[in-house]
Amino acid sequence: MPRTNPPYPREFRRQMVQLVQAGRIPEDLAQEFEPSAQTIRDGVAQAARDTGERSDGPSTAEQEELRRLRHENRRLREERKILAKATPGFARETTETAYGPSSPSR
Repeated sequence: MPRTNPPYPREFRRQMVQLVQAGRIPEDLAQEFEPSAQTIRDGVAQAARDTGERSDGPSTAEQEELRRLRHENRRLREERKILAKATPGFARETTETAYGPSSPSR
């Protein structure tokens, strides 16, 4: 599995976007700094989505909300699975306490 690099700091990405908006070319910035030209172009596009200039994808806030909701959904599914496994045991305990312990037939 290929290793991925950690995301660039928010301030660094913001500075790259500002340099492109000031007229610098992403390919030149890629040679001068570490990120690839495509990464810089992606950052510029995401900044445009965040400001409402583009609507071809989710904004950063929407992405964070989706991430949070997916995490919560995963946690709720796990909890539901655990409860589904435990339910038969709870039903057995309730039956035994209501009618007394089950005894073998005589």
